[in-house]
Parts: sequence; structure tokens; C-alpha cells
Amino acid sequence: MYTIANRRQAEAWNDWEGVHWAEHPERYDGMMGAFNAPLFAAAGIGPRDRVLDVGCGTGRTTRLAGRRAHDGNAVGIDLSAPMLERARRDAAAEGLANVTFEQGDAQVHPLPVHGFDVLISRGGVMFFADHVAAFTHLGHALVPAGRLAFLCPRPGDPGGAYARATAALSPFMREASPASRGMGSLLDPARIRHVLAAGGFTGIEVVACEAPMTFGADAGDAADFVLSMGPTRHNLRHAGPSTLARIRAELRDALAEFETADGVRIPGSVWIVTATRGSAPSSG
Repeated sequence: MYTIANRRQAEAWNDWEGVHWAEHPERYDGMMGAFNAPLFAAAGIGPRDRVLDVGCGTGRTTRLAGRRAHDGNAVGIDLSAPMLERARRDAAAEGLANVTFEQGDAQVHPLPVHGFDVLISRGGVMFFADHVAAFTHLGHALVPAGRLAFLCPRPGDPGGAYARATAALSPFMREASPASRGMGSLLDPARIRHVLAAGGFTGIEVVACEAPMTFGADAGDAADFVLSMGPTRHNLRHAGPSTLARIRAELRDALAEFETADGVRIPGSVWIVTATRGSAPSSG
């Protein structure tokens, strides 16, 4: 049995939310896919690099890393068994022999000292129980001057595009779903810089990045996807059929504003964070 520090997250990502991601990776990858290019540009993965993908989920970013590090390797780590099962299946189908996956909590999971040249994450670092401890631990797994690149959400705009598109949900979104607890942990650039510096990283940069997020083929399809997402499903779990039907209709009408020839695309915004492993921080 692997060691975990965040048992609540482990339980959540191995429950229905993790299963939903594993069954519909194309949905979540479609939503976040436009951020892959800026994330990988920031990471600067070379052909011989050894890459660790933290919170890899169903493995899309790990597979992309493996293709860039074609003479090196990419390792994805995640808490979720159902998501990793899908990740392994998709990597095998793509014939990526230099891509592997491990189930574990990256905050405490045994990692080889100086075993990686680059560490990436498309949001998985948000969920650590103790961010300073986690980044300290991950720093030990990077070579001296090893590179870190991850993305995390920016604070939501109450009058922004996503808020308009999902206004029908706002009266019901009262609490985080089990797996989404922690999503707001790195919204503040000052906090990001603090935890990375305390974890032994230097050269920390936090840059805003905007890209369209694809939610479905058309407004009806996008409404169904939004309703199936963990936070929505959790908060509407007690809603009756008539309420759900009304919300879906209102969502569909609002999402129509964002229909394009390439699907329903809502402007999204994240932080792209980069840093370099400095000298090991002192204990205590």
C-alpha cells in the first residue's frame, strides 16, 4: 500500500468523480487542451529529459511529455486508480514505451533523488494537503537547476464569461464536491511565490494565460457536460427532475452565446507558473 498524506482527496478521486474523469477524458482534455501549448512552452522539455507529471489524471499531459522527451521518459503520478487505468490503456494504444504511471500521493511518494529534469502539472498541484511540504519533497526529486512548470486557476470574475454561461447554477453551488476541495488553494500569486520559495525554488514567475475552453459540440451538449461535472452534480444531487430540466434549459440558452464552428468555447484564464530548483531548504 502506498503512503498518502491527503486521505480525503485519495478517497474522492477513487470514487465517482475519478470514475467520471476516467470514462470521459476527451471532455476534460477538451476543456483544458488549449492550455497545453503554453504549459509545454513554459516547461521547455528536451528530447532527453526525464519528466514527472504531478496529478496526471488520465495521462494526456504525460503522453504529450513523453513525445517531447522521446529519448528520455515521462512518469505520471496520481491518486486515482480509475484515472490511471485509463492513462495506461491510452498510452499503450499510442505505443508510448517511454511513458509510465504510478499511483501515489506526490507529497510523500518515494521519488528518486535527482531523478527528474522537469516537473509539470496541469493543475494537480492544487490539491496537496501541505503545499510547502509537497514542493520541498518534489524539489528533492529534481536535478539541481531542474525546471518546474504548472498551471492553476486564476480567481473567477463574477461578471465574466463563465459566470454568465453558468448563471443558472449559481444559486445551487453552495459547497465544493469531494474531489474539488482545494481547487482555490493557489489562486493568489503571492501565495504561489511563498510556497515555492519555502519549498526551495527560485526564479519563480507567475504569468496570466488566457485560452478558450471547449465544453461541447453545441449548447445542449455543453449543458449536459456542465451538469455532469463533479461540483455541479454534487450540489444538484437533491434537485428534482423539474428543477434539473429548468436549469438545463437555462444553461443551454446561456451557452448558446459561446457556440462557434469549433464547439462551445468559453474564454478561460489560468496562471502559468515556472520556477527552478534551488539549493535544498533547511529542515525546520
